[in-house]
Parts: sequence; C-alpha cells; structure tokens
Amino acid sequence: MPLISSCEVDTALELITGKWKPSILLALINEDTLRFSELKRSLPNISQKILTAQLRDLEEQDIIIRTVYPEVPPRVDYRLSEYGKTLIPVLETMNAWGIQHAERMRQK
Repeated sequence: MPLISSCEVDTALELITGKWKPSILLALINEDTLRFSELKRSLPNISQKILTAQLRDLEEQDIIIRTVYPEVPPRVDYRLSEYGKTLIPVLETMNAWGIQHAERMRQK
C-alpha cells in the first residue's frame, strides 16, 4: 500500500462535508440543473439561509455554477461545473464504502 506523502484529505472533506452539501451535490448530480426553489423542495428540512450559504460556498469553490437570468421574476439555476463533476466518482466511492460499512455494523 503506498504511503501518502501529503495529506489533503481534510481539504477534500472540508469541501464536501456538512449536513447539507452531500444532499445538494446529489440533487445536482441526479437532476443536472435545478432552480433554487427546486433545490429547496428537494431538501424540505433545510432553511433558505443555510441553502443559500451552502450554495455560495460551493460556487466559491468552483464546484457549482450559478446562472442568473434577467427575467421578472428573476430566475436562478444551479448546476455542477465541469470541475464539480470530477467529484462524482469520489462520492460514488464514498457511498459504496458507506454501504459496506453500514452492512458490517449491522452484522455485529
């Protein structure tokens, strides 16, 4: 097993952890592009303030793209950036490990 010479696991985890970021990312992976109201509906227990903060953070990290359309009322769409899409295999691997771990804990 190779030794890790520089540990940036914390950097990666900081970006995708939190109560809502994985759910936001999953929604955008599954639906490609969502409006703010659609994201809010898909996460009924999240407050508007927290959703806005999480989306801003993901946008600042170049994980999602926010598009504002000059309409009345204003329309805002969110989607994964090409860079954000590189997280998909990471999240799939983490999900697979989580399934295995949950099964292991059930067998105890």
